[in-house]
Amino acid sequence: MPTANQFIEIASEVIAIEREAISNLTRYVDEHFARACQLMYECTGRVIVIGMGKSGHVGGKIAATLASTGTPAFFVHPGEASHGDLGMVTSADVVLAISNSGETSELLAIIPIIKRIGAHLIGMSGNTQSTLATLSDVHICIKVPREACPLGLAPTSSTTATLVMGDALAVALLNARGFTADDFALSHPGGSLGRRLLLRLDDVMHSGDLLPKINYQCKIKDALVEMTQKGLGMTTVVDDHGTLVGLFTDGDLRRILDAQLDFHQVSIHEVMTKHPVVAKQGMLAAEGLKLMEDNSINGLVVVNDQQQPIGAMNMHDLLKAGVL
Repeated sequence: MPTANQFIEIASEVIAIEREAISNLTRYVDEHFARACQLMYECTGRVIVIGMGKSGHVGGKIAATLASTGTPAFFVHPGEASHGDLGMVTSADVVLAISNSGETSELLAIIPIIKRIGAHLIGMSGNTQSTLATLSDVHICIKVPREACPLGLAPTSSTTATLVMGDALAVALLNARGFTADDFALSHPGGSLGRRLLLRLDDVMHSGDLLPKINYQCKIKDALVEMTQKGLGMTTVVDDHGTLVGLFTDGDLRRILDAQLDFHQVSIHEVMTKHPVVAKQGMLAAEGLKLMEDNSINGLVVVNDQQQPIGAMNMHDLLKAGVL
């Protein structure tokens, strides 16, 4: 049984070898890489990624990354392609074929058909003299100095390099397309990530009768009653036209406790926070969260174009909605 130190030593060596493989990739980010990006950017169809074995697994991830970052793409297994799935390929598509050796028979078998269809072919392999490289319109080299596998057999460094080059393609295209966080959210509506990106303050805020609101001429005691009834730890303060003129919070209350004010006589506008931080109607909840974090506040008021408060929320609301 190897010792713990031996396990750690081997793992460290694997990481060092794969780090070297990734560093070596920069030499291949050249005019061929740029040409591949150009073909995929100008593609009016889809980017179809194909590969066998470990290259296929990595290809599936590359296709998924491309699809989620603005480049329509999907993965096709070469074996299935030979039995009907080549019907998915059109002349408007770009095929990204992955094979570390560049000689994978299942993949080479379908290249003539891809050529006949008229789709552009981008090859990605570790051998610039391989059959795949020769047949491709553009070839991206992913050659690594050595595999991390001590036998030199299991794809390790080479699959890591392939994955990194795929990410490089996807991010280069993302940048070229001006892909935004909103675009990303549209393809990720499920789970906490989509919720965080798509949810708007309007979906979270307390509005209507639940919105704490008092007139600026009200007394401090009225503000306390409103805050207690609405349970947000604050109340908005408005003028006679309903325009927001201030905010009174639990923090404001603590700050005036030592002032020995008569809560039944002092008007709220004398102690409220004027010009509070506000959010615009329609703002993303993630943007509202950043606004609260940047200003170190626990509550936020949402106003319309007339600067009238239409909603309010606190950190607890964002936590409950899964935005935090």
